[in-house]
Amino acid sequence: MGFYQRDFMEGTRGTMGVDWEERIDMQRMREERKERALSRMQEAGLGSMLLINDPNVRYVTGLAMTGGSGADHYTLFTENGDVVHWDTADHASNQRFNCPWLSDIRYACPGLGNVPRASGRDSARDWLKDKMAGLVYEAMEEYGVAKEPMGIDIGNGALISKFEDRGVDVRTEECANVMESARKVKTRDEIECLRMVAALCEAGFQRITETAKPGKRESEVWGEATRELWRLGAMVQGGYVTSGPNTWPKHQANTTDRIMRPGDLVYADFYNIGFMGYRSCYYRTFSLGEPTQAQQDAYEIARDNLYDVLERIEPSATTDEISQGFPDMEGEHADWYDATDHWQMTTNHWAHGLGLQLYEVPLIWRGISPDHPIEIEEGMTMAVETMEPADRQGVRVEEMVVVRENGVEILSQWPVEEITTIER
Repeated sequence: MGFYQRDFMEGTRGTMGVDWEERIDMQRMREERKERALSRMQEAGLGSMLLINDPNVRYVTGLAMTGGSGADHYTLFTENGDVVHWDTADHASNQRFNCPWLSDIRYACPGLGNVPRASGRDSARDWLKDKMAGLVYEAMEEYGVAKEPMGIDIGNGALISKFEDRGVDVRTEECANVMESARKVKTRDEIECLRMVAALCEAGFQRITETAKPGKRESEVWGEATRELWRLGAMVQGGYVTSGPNTWPKHQANTTDRIMRPGDLVYADFYNIGFMGYRSCYYRTFSLGEPTQAQQDAYEIARDNLYDVLERIEPSATTDEISQGFPDMEGEHADWYDATDHWQMTTNHWAHGLGLQLYEVPLIWRGISPDHPIEIEEGMTMAVETMEPADRQGVRVEEMVVVRENGVEILSQWPVEEITTIER
């Protein structure tokens, strides 16, 4: 196994559309994602799927969903490839004008989410769910799939019962499996979106090196980094900068008003930074002045642990085998946390899939992988992260990768050999 070498046609270019070179092909990406979901749905024997979860909606429609669970927007996808989308009044009106690849956009009745809760009446909540189910059922009849099994990706019992009252055979598990299968391996354009978001994060790291110094607050440095991300067109929905004693363990508030001091370690996690909906997770560690020997040693351990895992990732490898590259309980410093089992160490030393959500297939972690392994496939994308304490502070490091035929291609390019030193 080895690391993948990119050919000269691949790589991040600009964020704009141009006519003089091939870049990310948005139309191709929409079409390939839709075809992949359609194929999996047909194989599962479903006549349609009602998609409510935002990433699933975006995967099939190409609409700029925010990443949570929609509730006031949802999509019916049929076995014949038809798409019916419901959205709130302003959104639906704009989509009809701006999204010519979607031919059937309707006004949504919000049966789930905050709107029904805000009504304050059980009768109103019941009416909204019934209305939502009725609108979808009418479309199912129009498109000839009302008698076929319908998958739904949100297991809301009250909403499901409204469909069952209309005689719909509702399947939840099948729908989840269909969308998981479709989304776990990325198309070439999806991979380029993740490469682009890595480049955007690197611009944020550069801004940190220019602004972090003694006397600056964590919040000021994070503000400057996010300003740079927004300037380049990223969608910022997560991430933080933390420093000094806040780095071990990671502070619960993430970015605070702590004033940075000489000798501080600083690390940044650019997670949920988005480009065309595709999410980052990308740690790097900095030091205000030269790091101590203990800090350098800790970083070397964290980096070597990470690359031990990367060396194990290739098609047909299983997650139980790969997870052995992460530290065991002793190496995870479980005594500090007063932890006795790996499942208690969630988010420490693991790898997780990346895509339209922060956590996608696969998850590689000593907490579950040894007893519940899955097989790695070419085209999966993920983030691999490790951490170590030093001098009452801590270091963290993370790489974004895509699985290739002969190993992994590393999408993240900020230097990883040592802690990035910021001169005071």
